[in-house]
Amino acid sequence: MMEESGQSVSVVIPAYNEEGNIPPLVEAVSRMFRESGLQGEMLLVNDGSSDNTLAVAAKLAQEHDFLRVVSYKPNRGLTYALETGFKAAEGDVLVFYPADLQYSPEDIPRMVAKINEGYDIVTGWKQGNYSKKTVSAIYNWLSQVLFKVTVHDLNSVKAFRKEVVEVLDFRPDFHRYMVVMAVQAGFTAGEVKVPLYERKSGKSKFSSPWRILTGLLDLVSVWFQYSFLRKPLLFFGSAGIVCLLIGFLLGMASIYLRYVLNMGFRPLLTLVSMLVSLGVTLFGLGFLGEAINDTNRRLSRVEKTLGKEKLTAKEERIG
Repeated sequence: MMEESGQSVSVVIPAYNEEGNIPPLVEAVSRMFRESGLQGEMLLVNDGSSDNTLAVAAKLAQEHDFLRVVSYKPNRGLTYALETGFKAAEGDVLVFYPADLQYSPEDIPRMVAKINEGYDIVTGWKQGNYSKKTVSAIYNWLSQVLFKVTVHDLNSVKAFRKEVVEVLDFRPDFHRYMVVMAVQAGFTAGEVKVPLYERKSGKSKFSSPWRILTGLLDLVSVWFQYSFLRKPLLFFGSAGIVCLLIGFLLGMASIYLRYVLNMGFRPLLTLVSMLVSLGVTLFGLGFLGEAINDTNRRLSRVEKTLGKEKLTAKEERIG
């Protein structure tokens, strides 16, 4: 594998009640570093485990220089654990792997190699049979359609350049959309096929059927965020036009009833008034949203300019 000069890799592994998997996982990562020639670290994030995960990891950290452990309480979920790990990571390339050994660390070098081909984020494409495969296929198909991403599997292991972290939104459960956020920000995405293995120790944390509904709602939320909220006039204006059009048609119908058939129907006039008012209000919200977006873009440009000026001033003082 071709490795970029001076490149280092941080393997970030969130763990919640995975004491039985930690020793073989550390050994597998150690073997991966030895055999691949990659330089880097394994950063294990103990996500408020109630078993002996922290004790086992802390003991192994004393025996392996490449292993660092970050821990907190209480359990805060996978997305928070990833955010914590990414902030503490020191590598140029960050790799997200779960602690359940359903993915083998021996696939990490292939993902890093794909990064070195020019991709900014690389996701694993799960191979083999696993539970909820049909649900996962539907979810990934919807994501491809809605977000125009070209990879087949969004909810798998990932490797990405460190600068990608800056565009990620670490709201609960939004780790599923790391690839989407990166692509929407202009980064390139690739994939490699990775085999999926049976869990040998511990219990799955993602077996609840409620996660299917949560995932669907999150999908709609992210789609709304990256489509309509970026162009609020498109959403509110479209809804406003629909309301005005329906109001106009109902208004014509009420005029016909009143002056042609001599039938007055006051509730219809009230509905017309409400639809017209709602349409105008929605247009107003769209224009307001556009104004807010424009202000945010201007502020962002100012912040970037100030940041570059501070960096230049710092370099001059050093020089």
